[in-house]
Amino acid sequence: MWQAEHVRGRLAELYPQRKVEILGMTTRGDQILDRPLSAIGGKGLFIKELEVAMHNGQADLAVHSMKDLPMDLPDGFVLGAISSRENPCDAFVCNRFADLDDLPAKAVIGTSSLRREASLRARYPELVIRSLRGNLDTRLRKLDAGEYDAIILAAAGLIRLGLAGRIASLLTPEQSLPAPGQGVLGIEVPAQRADLIALVAPLNDPAVARCVLAERAFSRALGGSCQIPLAAHAMLENGQLWLRGFVATPDGRQLLAGELRGAPEDSESVGRGLAQSLRDQGAGAILDQLSAGQ
Repeated sequence: MWQAEHVRGRLAELYPQRKVEILGMTTRGDQILDRPLSAIGGKGLFIKELEVAMHNGQADLAVHSMKDLPMDLPDGFVLGAISSRENPCDAFVCNRFADLDDLPAKAVIGTSSLRREASLRARYPELVIRSLRGNLDTRLRKLDAGEYDAIILAAAGLIRLGLAGRIASLLTPEQSLPAPGQGVLGIEVPAQRADLIALVAPLNDPAVARCVLAERAFSRALGGSCQIPLAAHAMLENGQLWLRGFVATPDGRQLLAGELRGAPEDSESVGRGLAQSLRDQGAGAILDQLSAGQ
């Protein structure tokens, strides 16, 4: 809802003569909170109802966290804009310790992400990882109640909701490489609505869009979904696009990582190139293993 309000505010600034209304909806991803996303169908559970509303003419556009948006949009929908990026890092949230490295052996960490779980298990095998679902208030309440020693959340969500003070420390990309699109909002619109595409175009951040397109191309080339522990993060550095990524098994015992640099205008080629590099290292075997287990 914060994201929808934020976009409404931006559109109101651009088009003060227009009325922008929010159609609040609850999706299956919001309703099923007792199982990991990877076990109930993945991130697409958060957007299907929104796309149905657009298809039926109830809504004109939908605002998504880019990290929750499936790599391939259904026919008839396009991304009208990719926003500027909030802090893309994962946040270590804990009431007793300042840093992930300070946690004692057997400490319990909560996360809803296979990506984070794989990173944690690979780097911190002495920790206990448990599933954590629900909105931010629910997750923080479970931490405060002592159900977890620490939890890992997207820093962007905490910052946007005014909860940055709950962040004990930010995880470096080396500790936990972000998900494709993390910290970025995407505006989805019906493909045939040229008027809407033109209206939301000013909200697009070209530099961020190139990074996100590289991240999503990498993920798409590896069949990225909630069932695959996969990370990708791109940034522009010295005129080049620098993309880092990994694919892993959930237990973290197999983790293949790499990086690739290229021209920003070739962002999707960079993403596909890094994916191929990991396949050359043996990522196909990991993907086959994950597919066999689904």
